[in-house]
Amino acid sequence: MSEKPGKLGALFGQGGKWQKLGPLYEAVDTFLYTPGTVTEDAPHVRDAMDMKRMMVTVIVALIPVVIMAFYNTGLQVNLALQQQSAEYAPGWRGALLTLMGVGSDPASILDNMLLGALYFLPVYIVTVLAGGFWEVLFASVRQQTISEGFLVTSLLFALILPPSIPWWQVMIGISFGVVIGKEIFGGVGMNILNPALVGRCFLFFSYPREMTGNTIWVPVDGYSRATPLAELPDPALELSVSWLDAFYGLMPGSMGETSTLACLIGALILIVSRVGSWRIMAGVVLGMAGLSLVFNYVGSASNPMFQLTLLWHLVLGGFAFGTVYMATDPVSAAHSLPGQYVYGMLIGALTVLVRVINPGFPEGIMLAILFGNVFAPTIDKLFVSRHIRKRQRRLDAKG
Repeated sequence: MSEKPGKLGALFGQGGKWQKLGPLYEAVDTFLYTPGTVTEDAPHVRDAMDMKRMMVTVIVALIPVVIMAFYNTGLQVNLALQQQSAEYAPGWRGALLTLMGVGSDPASILDNMLLGALYFLPVYIVTVLAGGFWEVLFASVRQQTISEGFLVTSLLFALILPPSIPWWQVMIGISFGVVIGKEIFGGVGMNILNPALVGRCFLFFSYPREMTGNTIWVPVDGYSRATPLAELPDPALELSVSWLDAFYGLMPGSMGETSTLACLIGALILIVSRVGSWRIMAGVVLGMAGLSLVFNYVGSASNPMFQLTLLWHLVLGGFAFGTVYMATDPVSAAHSLPGQYVYGMLIGALTVLVRVINPGFPEGIMLAILFGNVFAPTIDKLFVSRHIRKRQRRLDAKG
């Protein structure tokens, strides 16, 4: 723990009256800077990137996705209201927008943004409060610093949820993700699975009614619309979006997963700042492209998913979001440089495999990333062991 100068800091320091709350005080006190990062004696480390700046960079890269989450969520609701000839959104959101003098015109960017914010922000606030409680509790008991990584985890978790999810399920999901997905492994930097995906996976299998189906993506009573991935394998349904609409993210889905364009902007930020691994992203795309081409070549008379091209795989579901923000998690991903390619290709291929072979579960990126997380240590061990053997052979040859 960093030194806490002043009378207030002394209360939270070693032997202070509120020592148990020291991690919480430090997290607030050092929110925008990292203390003690200047090397005064040789050797000097000249690197502007630390954990705090890394997490801030990821949050900046998520801003385009959050903007699209606001816009598209509001757009889908307003389009549904227009079809039902309804004037305002249901419940307290419609009442609040009425007081603000805001309408429900799907052609209005402001109307869509404000309505979408009223769906996303409560989910995010609940996520921060519930997940933050466990972060503070475990950090206080262990007398560890509170990592800024939870700010990223909480934002990712809220973005991969449907807009209609009950708030109490949000609390349960993020609690499961933080406690079971991270804290039981030892906390920050010790988890082998992505905590946000662990929470989403728990909700998916525990409450399938609120996480799957055709009525959860557009939270308007009496309105039903499937996601494009659910429409494709069903011969009774026709694809309701164009490729360009899917690329922009103008379709039903989890609040932050729909826009490939927003994810590409985020990917550019992560790659330029060297926070996200371009090797993992490239590996995921290569794995997806390779297996989708195989399925396209093999074909199937009974399963139309065999003919889904790599360009459609790229823009549908949460593929782009998972590739850019989830698969590149620096803790649970592979760390060896050649291993990152293998890790990424494994995730990309498994995503296509789940989507095509099991049409009952149209979105495969979540399970594919968790599966890749499990095998990441093995992949790293294989490449590290291979490197050690090669180096030993070179030393033996010189000797």
